This record gives sequence, structure tokens and C-alpha cells, in this order.
Amino acid sequence: MTNYKDLGLVNTREMFAKAIKGGFAVPAYNFNNMEQMQAIIQACVETKSPVILQVSSGARKYANSNLLRNMARGAVEYAHELGYDIPITLHLDHGDTFELCVDCIENGFSSVMIDGSHHSYEDNVALTKKVCDYAHKYDVTVEGELGVLAGVEDDVSAEVSHYTQPGEVEDFVKKTGVDSLAISIGTSHGRTKFTPAQCTLSPDGILIPPPLRFDILEEIEKRIPGFPIVLHGSSSVPIQYVKEIEQYGGHLPNSVGIPEEQLRKAAKSAVCKINIDSDGRLAMTAAIRKVFAVHPEEFDPRKYLGPARDELKKLYMHKNIEVLGSAGQA
Repeated sequence: MTNYKDLGLVNTREMFAKAIKGGFAVPAYNFNNMEQMQAIIQACVETKSPVILQVSSGARKYANSNLLRNMARGAVEYAHELGYDIPITLHLDHGDTFELCVDCIENGFSSVMIDGSHHSYEDNVALTKKVCDYAHKYDVTVEGELGVLAGVEDDVSAEVSHYTQPGEVEDFVKKTGVDSLAISIGTSHGRTKFTPAQCTLSPDGILIPPPLRFDILEEIEKRIPGFPIVLHGSSSVPIQYVKEIEQYGGHLPNSVGIPEEQLRKAAKSAVCKINIDSDGRLAMTAAIRKVFAVHPEEFDPRKYLGPARDELKKLYMHKNIEVLGSAGQA
């Protein structure tokens, strides 16, 4: 067994306590390869932000669990080399079985999510408690979920969303012993978070999504005051990346995300972790497509993955400073 402390990682307990007190959210950035990890660490070191390196079950299958664990160890050493030892968590995103969570805990993860939201309430409670009982033996923190987000991202898929019921949260937290809670208040997975019918159209033809349900968030905060809340599906799907991808041959119709001003508002509440994945995919894809279009002779991966990494770093620095408020909080 590899304990996360031996890798120089931290769990989320102190991270989240500081975030709630300070009115910011810790960035949870998904990664699958070296360039993504480099961009995340560079951005967070330069902005002095704590960070959660987030790994989906799909990423583990793609990159190999041993490689990812050692990349996380490398991330800690890389931050030190860059000159600032930021707090780094290695987190399982949307774990759906007890066995997967155990495997991650035994392979150096400092935090795991058990997503039992597709089960009945009773089965979700039982599964989440089982994971918490095991994880807490090793001081690993656990994120649970109540409510269902629509959309598709990696192995996570749901056709319709179900808002979190505030009346369930206190009972769920008490019975499971969970350390943080992912809720559904209108965010969604993927780059098409809403259908055109759900949106309004701006004068310049941009889709404007429905607002987040801050009334549900406020009710949840009243019922479990000071408890760490998590938002999934929180990419903003920047229109400049969508346009650049389409300019250079891509096709991304009906792309729409969560407005950044709404995420900033959420970050000032008990929401202390905000997940961002699709925005990073868009930034990298836009940069790579541009290189291929402008330099069709290029075939050295460093010549297109390098610019993609640089664009990703730029995006994450913006998120830390302007959206999440995590800059300077390491």
C-alpha cells in the first residue's frame, strides 16, 4: 500500500476549512497526461493557489494508475522546484464502486469521491458510509453526492438533472460521515450543458444559460452550516476557444457553460471546491488545431503540445485569480 503522505500530498480537510473561512474555492482540475499536469502546477505555483489534481476512472484507464500516482508525486516535487510548496491533493473524481475507491486509497490518493447518486437514497447512504469507514482509517477524505447532474463527461452520463433536495442533506451527512458534499444546483457535465431551448439568445447570438439555483444552495447552507460543498460540471465553455476550434476545422454546435460571475458568487459561499475539466479540453484543442492549421508541416508533438500546455496554464491562472479566488491562498 502507498500512503499519500509518503508522496507529499495532503487531504482536503484543512484546505476546505480555509476556503470556507476565506470565501474562495479550491480548483479541482482534471488531468490525463504530463502537459496537463505541468500546466496545472505552473499556474497554481505562480498564483500561489492550493490545488486538487483530479483523476476520473476514465483517466486511470487511459494513463495507468501507477503512472498517475507517480505523476502526482512528481507534481509535488515540481512545485518545490518551481519555488513554492503549494498544498496538492490527488482526488478520485466520480468513483462509482467501493472497490475502485479502495484501490485508489491503497495507491496514494489523498481524497476520493464516491458517487452513489444513481442509486436510491438508502443505497447511496450505505455505499457512501462504507467508503468513509474505510477511507478514514487512512485519513483520506471522502466526497459524496446528492442530486444528479445532466450531461456526459468521461464515464459519467445522465440525460436529465435532479436538483439536490435540501431536506436530505443533514441526514445524509450525519449517517455517512462524509467530508464534503457535491450538490446539483444547475451545473452540468460536458461542453453542451444546456439545450438551446433552455437558454436565451443574446443580441450577438450567444446562448445564455439559465441561472444557478442559489436558493437551493442557501437552504443547504442553513441546514449544514460551515460544511464543505462541491460543484461539479462548472466549466464556463469560453466562447473564444469554441470559435477558434471552429475557425480551424472543428465543429462544436450549441456549446454553452456556466457564467464565470455565477461561479465567483458560489465560491464566496460554502462552495469550497469547483471542478473544471471541459474548459481545459477546449483550451488545449484550440491551441493544437491552430498549430496544425498554421503549420501543416509540423509533426513534432512538442511543437503542438507545448503551445497547448501554455494556453492551459493561462486559462488556469485566470480561473484561480478571477473566478475561484484561490490565488494567494496556498
